[in-house]
Amino acid sequence: MLYFDHCASTPPFDEVIQTVSEVMKLQYSNPSSIHQAGVAAEKLVTRAREVMASALQVQPNEILFTSGATESNNLAIQGAAMQKKSRGNHIITTGIEHASVYECCRLLERRGFQVTYLPVDSSGRIRITDLRAAITEQTILVSIMHVNNEVGSIQPIEAIGEVLKEYPRILFHVDGVQGLGKVPVKLHEWGVDLYSISAHKLRGPKGVGVLYCREGVQIQPLFAGGEQERGLRAGTLNVPNNVAMAKAVRMTLERQETAVTKLRELRQHLIQGIDSIPELVLNSSRNLEEGAPHVVHFSYPGMKPEVIIHKLEQHGIVASTQSACSSKDLKPSRVLLAMGCNEARASGGIRISMDAEQSIEDIVKLAEALRIIVKELKPLEKGQHRR
Repeated sequence: MLYFDHCASTPPFDEVIQTVSEVMKLQYSNPSSIHQAGVAAEKLVTRAREVMASALQVQPNEILFTSGATESNNLAIQGAAMQKKSRGNHIITTGIEHASVYECCRLLERRGFQVTYLPVDSSGRIRITDLRAAITEQTILVSIMHVNNEVGSIQPIEAIGEVLKEYPRILFHVDGVQGLGKVPVKLHEWGVDLYSISAHKLRGPKGVGVLYCREGVQIQPLFAGGEQERGLRAGTLNVPNNVAMAKAVRMTLERQETAVTKLRELRQHLIQGIDSIPELVLNSSRNLEEGAPHVVHFSYPGMKPEVIIHKLEQHGIVASTQSACSSKDLKPSRVLLAMGCNEARASGGIRISMDAEQSIEDIVKLAEALRIIVKELKPLEKGQHRR
């Protein structure tokens, strides 16, 4: 099987699986307990926090362990909004955010907050001029993803940070789930206040994530309970997964430079393969500076994407349509519509997300399978292709 759905989830490193198993067997005490076994578990979490902080070049007390990126995003956005509501009620985000950000903002709208959804260009990137124009005296939070989970567009986080340095009272949150390990991350340099990470996108375990919360930034917790994680995330810490996530992040970043070089090569070959099939339309940016190295997104206008997905499975290839959270939604892609694609193109998208351990031969097999599938499906096309 050729697995091209790494944006949805990644196969854990063998070392990560081993770590989870060993810690579960040996360190099952509650790290909040004061007895010796609890202290030993707490030391493991402390070390994991230090490893995470070192990887991100931040301070250990700025690392908050969560159950995953959805919780991290909600804690950052709702926590910031509720903390800052006495000063203002305006939030700025984009129309192409992951559901865990987009729906969170929709929820806050129902609670009386005002949200501006910045438009994006045909590459899926915001314009800095639009951001500047959207800022008001009521703006309390800007939340913009680092790398889009569907088409792979890279947002100009550094430039956004430069703008927001002129507004020190506005918090800056970044959903970094598809960014870390694939593109540079410089949280302090860019002025990022909050940054969300998920372990299972980095060959770590599911059910664990991190929210980087810059020292001095105040947010409100999502739920009441104990005083774990600076009082911002109540609940018994998941020691095995916390430790395993730190290992996965460390291993990913140690390999990042080599991996990105390989991924860019794979990406270029895949784009060439897609270009050779006239019925397919590339949605991801061709520019290596604007598109993440591990994602290529294209459409077959007039054809249901689930048909192509199942056809690819018959060739032993796993791919996806939208994000895993939206893959069963038959509506046109919200991301592609925001990028200016027509409904036929927005309804026929396929996402290929790769890993550096894959080869050019794997890409050739994928391109050949697509060529065969398109030839089989062409008589069934609905409507005309409009690029």
